[in-house]
Amino acid sequence: MKSPVIVKGAALLLVLACLAFGLISIGDIVHERHGNQRTAEMNVEQDQVGKQTLMGPVLQRYCTEQWQAWDGEGAARKLRNERRSFMLTAPPGTLQVDAQVDQDPRYRGIFRIDTYAAKMRLKAQWPASDAMLPPRSEHADGRVQCEAPTLMLALMDARGIRSAHAAVNGRDVAIQPGTQHPGYPRGFHMELDETAAAGRELSADVTLELQGTAQLSFAPVAESTQVKMNADWPHPSFGGRFLPAERTVTDQGFEATWRVFSLATTAPADYGRSVPLCAVDMRQEYGPEPGSCVESFGVAFFDPVNPYSLSSRAVKYGMLFVGLTFIAVGMLELLRRLRVHPMQYLLVGSALSIFFLLLLSLSEHMPFGWAYACASAACSLLLAVYVSYAMGGKRTGLGFGLGVGGLYGALYVVLQSEQAALMMGSLLLFAVLAAVMLATRKLDWYGVLGSDKAAAPTQAAPLQAAPQSALPPVP
Repeated sequence: MKSPVIVKGAALLLVLACLAFGLISIGDIVHERHGNQRTAEMNVEQDQVGKQTLMGPVLQRYCTEQWQAWDGEGAARKLRNERRSFMLTAPPGTLQVDAQVDQDPRYRGIFRIDTYAAKMRLKAQWPASDAMLPPRSEHADGRVQCEAPTLMLALMDARGIRSAHAAVNGRDVAIQPGTQHPGYPRGFHMELDETAAAGRELSADVTLELQGTAQLSFAPVAESTQVKMNADWPHPSFGGRFLPAERTVTDQGFEATWRVFSLATTAPADYGRSVPLCAVDMRQEYGPEPGSCVESFGVAFFDPVNPYSLSSRAVKYGMLFVGLTFIAVGMLELLRRLRVHPMQYLLVGSALSIFFLLLLSLSEHMPFGWAYACASAACSLLLAVYVSYAMGGKRTGLGFGLGVGGLYGALYVVLQSEQAALMMGSLLLFAVLAAVMLATRKLDWYGVLGSDKAAAPTQAAPLQAAPQSALPPVP
């Protein structure tokens, strides 16, 4: 006949397997909803505006050179006209950017998309030697003709431009769509008067209102680039090839300053080779391969209270919750001499598992903190009422409910403190183990498990005198 302890242990293992399957299914639902949110983000980027990367302003000028060259030999030798087209470019000597970025979220159904509105002022200067890009002939008899110089500013997504104004050497200039650069077609340009900066430095002052999604980056093509950014986003994720030289992050927002010199970056050379301008995802662990995109830096407006990422992290602690609660139920069963049926274990575990589904569904319609409070309070109250009726009184049920509520509180702290999650989880497990060991330090496990007879030592049979032999002794 099988031992009742073995039968109940097998039943509890089956209960744990069922609960693990349920938690895996809830995790799949969380990933599905998170995927739906990413789809909504992609739709907003396609229909409205995407991530932004800004490069420039850069001074450029298109020129053509014509010359004559001999072709053939002997009597067939003749002159033919040759022609080449080229573009002269000059990144600014210094570039200063002041940006004020404000949140401007959009909604696609129940999904929130983090977009922003940025007001920027760009001040660029060129030395007198580069101001008007004087052309040079590569052939002795070459004749060079050049168009009027232009200033261009390239963007990753020009649909985000809300307004733009520019002044060159203190005089307003007209802004025209397109950059006139074959490698960076998105953006705008300004035509300059050839006599505007003759013999003196060239300065440009551009005011731009720009909208984007998720992140804002800059390509440091100037000899000296300084970007100062203020934003009302309290959770920035700085990334790219350069981190801020100075930064201050508070609950109301952040302020950051980048300083990059041309000796430390390949961005000017990347621009000269028309390397693509990319919107690199700064939240990824690994960026693009070197040389595949123009080097850039910036900030991603990361949302750490995203309900799907937090719900996914919470589900990972599901089996830990079930295990700790089963330990508590088992302690009640042992210390108070109760008989708890495996079905009751299943119901308690189901109440713990349904918490994560409640958390996910509520967090889609209210702030995550309120959703967590409502879901944890409902499950703690349910378990308190159930235990009070099933396991011996209101006081036991109230204590059990408070204990489960404490576990939910500990999990919330762990979710909000990602950097200290491992330490806090280890301390929690240590505290539970210490509590179990102290509560059972005087418990007779053999007596509780009903194995006294099996554990008792076998007593030897009393010795008896040997019977007298009837044969006479051997002489």
